[in-house]
Amino acid sequence: MSNNLNATDEKHLRRALELAREGMGLASPNPYVGAVVCDGAGELAGTGFHTYEGKKHAEVTALEKAGDRARSGTLYLNLEPCCHTGRTGPCTDAVIASGVKRVVAATGDPNPQVAGKGFEKLRTAGIEVTIADGDLRDEARKLNESFAKYIQFSTPLVTLKAGMTLDGKIAPPPGESDNPSALGANTASGGWITSQEARAHVQKLRHESDAIMVGVGTVIADDPLLTDRTGMARRRPLLRVIIDSRLRLPLESRLAKTANNDLIVFCAFAEEKRKRELESRGIVVEQLPLYPEQDHYVVGGRPIKSASGRPDMRNLAKRLGELEITSLLIEGGALVNWAALAAGIVDKVFLYYAPKILAGTGAVPFASGEGFRHVSEAAHVKSISLHRFGEDFAVEGYLKDPYEPRVEGRTTNGPSVVYEGV
Repeated sequence: MSNNLNATDEKHLRRALELAREGMGLASPNPYVGAVVCDGAGELAGTGFHTYEGKKHAEVTALEKAGDRARSGTLYLNLEPCCHTGRTGPCTDAVIASGVKRVVAATGDPNPQVAGKGFEKLRTAGIEVTIADGDLRDEARKLNESFAKYIQFSTPLVTLKAGMTLDGKIAPPPGESDNPSALGANTASGGWITSQEARAHVQKLRHESDAIMVGVGTVIADDPLLTDRTGMARRRPLLRVIIDSRLRLPLESRLAKTANNDLIVFCAFAEEKRKRELESRGIVVEQLPLYPEQDHYVVGGRPIKSASGRPDMRNLAKRLGELEITSLLIEGGALVNWAALAAGIVDKVFLYYAPKILAGTGAVPFASGEGFRHVSEAAHVKSISLHRFGEDFAVEGYLKDPYEPRVEGRTTNGPSVVYEGV
């Protein structure tokens, strides 16, 4: 509910949010935007949502459908209209020209080029602007949290996802399972850790992501495909990202066999012959700088050692941002999970728990490495939501607020380039 909106406003704003979701997989690297236009009598006159290939922004599409009926009407949007020129002209100009008398939006645009300026321009033109609060605002912000992170920091929203037992084990002891390290891995008895409902939801997370990442150890152990199996349309294939320090990716793996410029391997050491072998299969190979030998991530004033000998994950995140990847889903094993946490690149977690207990010291933990030595230093997950999937449950929460200005890694806050795609 929003305290400052009436029932009619809420109805149409919720419809705008529903329309915005139609752009899932189709709008990135732009935000998800839906629009509803009602005429002066309050009757529906036009709707629209944005896709990157469609180019036109949602409000322009809705206003064009409404035509003259938009005059003296109301425009409902989940996101503040843009007021700058990118691939299209400013949407605020189209809104003003349409003659609408009121704009109701769920939230402001996190893009520093907009960030309230769109609302200001509309008000200056004499248009009444109402911005939602409460649940609708929160829902709208969550919908575009990947865009918010990307447009402000030039790096993707990073979600660390894992499935585990109640005692925090992601797999039985290595050697006692066909697939000893994956989410949903076969247990010693041949079953999955998580339920079918939970695994189906994982596919939804993949569809909402631009890229998915694992370590080469997981590839060798499990031979995954790492694909989006929802069957829903995507503008770009899900980019499959592998951390492979010494280019050990097997050419007979399903990943290598299905690569079509949608598989990128980040390595620390690139032996030229091996690199050419992989590239001949349609695999992109990029060498990243190592973690400096003495580098560390500071928590509570204490240095936590980074994963020396492996590609620097902060540079990896930066490189993915350069490739217009707005969201990265990490499905790595225990070592990758810790490396991401230690590097400080994780924004949120989505952790699935099955009502099972493996126990024992040999079972694979969620994260392995130096770890945080004191409770006061532990990664603090906030804004928690709980979800049920059959007999399983999941914890969704944030280590960082994607909308909150901050120093990102070792760099200063704010984008280093102007995003022409918006």
